[in-house]
Amino acid sequence: MNDCLFFGRNKYSKLIKNKPEIITKPIQFKFENENENENENENEKQIKQISSRELSTIFLFENGKAIEYLNKNDSNQKPEKIQIENIQKVTVGKFVVAILTIEGNVFAKGEYINTNNPEEFINISSLIEDTNDRIIEDIVSGNRSIYLLTSNQNAYGIGSNDYGQLGLDSETLKQTEKPILMMKNVSKIFSGINSLAVFLLNSNQELFGCGDNEHGKLGLRESIRKEKKITKLTKIQNIPKGKIIDIKCGIDHSIMLIENENQNQNQNPKRKLYSCGYYQYNGLGKYEDTYEFTEIKSSLFENDDNILEISCGFEHTLILTSNSKLIVFGNNNYSQLGTGNTENDQSIPIQIELPKLRFNENISNYHLSCGSYKSFLYYSSFSFSNLEEDLINLFERKEFCDISFKTKNGEIIEAHKLILKYRLNQDENQIEKLQEIISKKSIQESNQIFEMIYSNNSKINPKLYSEIKEIINSNEKIEETMKRIYLNENENEKEKDFIIERKEKQYKFPKLILIMRSELYRGMFLSVTEDKSNKVKDYSELSNKSFQIFEYWIYSNQIKNDIQITQEIIEELETGIDYFQLNQTNPNLFDLLINKFQKQKQN
Repeated sequence: MNDCLFFGRNKYSKLIKNKPEIITKPIQFKFENENENENENENEKQIKQISSRELSTIFLFENGKAIEYLNKNDSNQKPEKIQIENIQKVTVGKFVVAILTIEGNVFAKGEYINTNNPEEFINISSLIEDTNDRIIEDIVSGNRSIYLLTSNQNAYGIGSNDYGQLGLDSETLKQTEKPILMMKNVSKIFSGINSLAVFLLNSNQELFGCGDNEHGKLGLRESIRKEKKITKLTKIQNIPKGKIIDIKCGIDHSIMLIENENQNQNQNPKRKLYSCGYYQYNGLGKYEDTYEFTEIKSSLFENDDNILEISCGFEHTLILTSNSKLIVFGNNNYSQLGTGNTENDQSIPIQIELPKLRFNENISNYHLSCGSYKSFLYYSSFSFSNLEEDLINLFERKEFCDISFKTKNGEIIEAHKLILKYRLNQDENQIEKLQEIISKKSIQESNQIFEMIYSNNSKINPKLYSEIKEIINSNEKIEETMKRIYLNENENEKEKDFIIERKEKQYKFPKLILIMRSELYRGMFLSVTEDKSNKVKDYSELSNKSFQIFEYWIYSNQIKNDIQITQEIIEELETGIDYFQLNQTNPNLFDLLINKFQKQKQN
């Protein structure tokens, strides 16, 4: 089962039985009857997503199925299976639940969605008037509203409009049980399980907001601080420079994650946090509300650290960093910050200790999920039983990309040339055809096209798939091909990673990456050792710096500009590289090392 930590309010639903109603420190979460029929249920334990609200908590698994723990004062209750197949995403608000399927349909329930039968899931995407707009790309839930982003990049809203959160006058329309068009040319939608506000981001990185504005949570500056309801989508004028990665909303505060636009090409993009809203929960450590997005500064965000993910509950925030830190601030009445007590709210970020997990090279596979008064930290591993997901994970690692495509809006999509050449029949002309297609698409459509190319998943958007299917290698599904290569035609092989024995620990190297970086063109993978044990002991004495250089080169075929090269590093790697027998592409590792070493000496 995935690693999953839980802390905070444990009342009613009793997610963890035989434990107190308040869990003050992170503890391991285990599903009921975990030891019964373990082999039969293993696939159902691979967590893909957790969505929690006051009324229930939903676990979505990698197999597209989901279960729901209802918050009932019944010690004998068991989780209920959600009777919807092929689930891609689940979002919850305090009074609503929305489910997105692989086919692009959205099923929802809640008293603001279906007044006659609030516990029945209905297909709300089928209620969109424009039949060409019924393929849904993404869903977001607010407190009592649901937002849909279509494949045509149109944003729709359904549910409550009592605070103008649908972008309409709340006196004219209090509620709608039919999706209404809010805005066109939308790239992302942001809200929160308890939020009565919503943010819409267009393809030009312009941000608009509407809904509840009390305490300044929309970031619209002092000029309209007295306006508690913003019933018309209003442009946020004072956004810090950079790319908006995410916005998470609590009931009275908003947190924005921005990626620096001025970055070194060979370094991970630096991310910063900004917040606005109620002073006690916005992480700024000052005793007044903040009416515009202001940077959260803390020594916890070190120069070599980066922010991977954020999540907000009712009045608390969790932050996960690349250096395995879990940083928290906000309300702590139910110990949803995991600090070990329920007494102290935190107006500034603090770090909490975590039990030993798999925090190491795969930190990017951990995810955060805040309920109203509870918190989860869970692990979503590279699953070699689902190679589509592995390829998508690889696709999203921008720092290792080596080919760029420009969309119709001038935005850049980065990709892996090695994979594209394999998927496009080894034909450079096909890559040019792909470039022509991408140049006429939005950033969202382009991302979906690459996801389909990497995963061979035509269910995501049939309309887009029809445009690229002629250039994709259709002789074999990519997942079948990669599985055959990966397993070396041995279906019973259990080892999923290459394990490198280090001085202090084992280093697990994703085998899929090595497949991509080796003799992929010939459709074969060179074994690491003669006995095919997948264990490499020859790196046990390699210095950390040398190993980091080797790892980065494997992924990117580059050497970081800020790395200082020594003769010892060159000698170490020259000895060790033979054990991997990787395809020496041009320029190879030693060309890069020696050239950089010579340049350093000249300087």
